[in-house]
Amino acid sequence: MSAAGEGQGDHWEELAAGWARHAGALREQFAPLTDALIAAADPQPGQSILELAAGLGDCGYRAAALIGATGRLIFSDRSEAMLAHAKARAAELGLDNVEHRRIDAEWIDMSVASIDAVICRFGLMLLEHPESMLRECRRVLRPGGRLALAVWDAQEANPWSAIPTALAAEQGLIVPAPAGAPGPFALGDQKRLRELIEGAGFLEVTITVVELCERHADFDSFFDRRLDLSRSFHDAVMGLAPEALGRLRAELEQRMAPYTDAAGALAVPGRALVAAAEA
Repeated sequence: MSAAGEGQGDHWEELAAGWARHAGALREQFAPLTDALIAAADPQPGQSILELAAGLGDCGYRAAALIGATGRLIFSDRSEAMLAHAKARAAELGLDNVEHRRIDAEWIDMSVASIDAVICRFGLMLLEHPESMLRECRRVLRPGGRLALAVWDAQEANPWSAIPTALAAEQGLIVPAPAGAPGPFALGDQKRLRELIEGAGFLEVTITVVELCERHADFDSFFDRRLDLSRSFHDAVMGLAPEALGRLRAELEQRMAPYTDAAGALAVPGRALVAAAEA
């Protein structure tokens, strides 16, 4: 999903408003990733492009501009709330070559060999059966069609999540997910990611590391974004009594000090993987 958090289904219906509030900042943060995905998908005028777990639409809408009036973007997500926000964004951009559809990425209701490229940012890792989505992508792609997807690298390469999650786990507020369970960092192992893609029948698989940076004017902005974008973190910490919540915030602010400058602004690194392949 264009989203970088966790969960599916009803969770995304509830999280959509928070993602929309941070849309501008997320667009800026993920710009290098969007560039890499568009380069991998290589959209051309007149092509049909499918974006899965599209969220608010940064990647797909960039592709829509490149395929032109004779092309078609099928913009899809499981969340009706995400789709509503995305439709508003498409109208803002004046895009008229976009079809918005609710699609489950593990079962794509489209014809065989009907699509020139599939794009998916931060969706594959959240699925119970990622291999099902990849097989479906292979099925709907035309021979020689392009797959371009992004997942987060390992959690330790992403302190924006690793540090708050570790603190919540230490305090017994979050139970860490078992290895391999669906979640933001489930496919941070390049070997496993490659095996999944090749196992679905794709050829010429390449995996590229993309460095990102999450910027905030102050710690409050960082903390508020975590609450808005992560359902598990929100539910864990907002159930605390005010005094306990204050102590947790203070401890987290201290742990984020390595990424905080003298003026209190944060620049927190992150790392994603972009996989490209040919059908």
